[in-house]
Amino acid sequence: MTRAMMSVFLTLVAVSPALAASDPIEGKKIAKRWCATCHVISPEQQTRASADVPSFCDIAQRKSGEQLKTFLIDPHPKMPDMSLTRQEIADIVAYIETLKP
Repeated sequence: MTRAMMSVFLTLVAVSPALAASDPIEGKKIAKRWCATCHVISPEQQTRASADVPSFCDIAQRKSGEQLKTFLIDPHPKMPDMSLTRQEIADIVAYIETLKP
C-alpha cells in the first residue's frame, strides 16, 4: 500500500461513524435515561412503566435491528424528541438485541 493510500485509509477510519462498533452497555445507559419512564427496559427494572407501552423484551421479539434503527431515526409523535445520534441509536439497538430469547 502506498503512503497516499494509507493516508486516505486512516482518514476514512478516523472520521467514519459507521465503522464505530455499537455498545449494548452504553445503549442500556441511554435507555435508562431516555426510555425507562415509559418502557420497561430490563427485567431488573424496579418501577413499572406505562401499561400500554411495550417492554424492550417485547420489542426485541417483534422487531429487527434494522426496523428499530429506522424507527428511532424518526420516532412516533408520542415519543419525546430525543435527537439521538446514529451511534446512540446503534447502541440502543445493540442493547435491545441482547434481550432476544
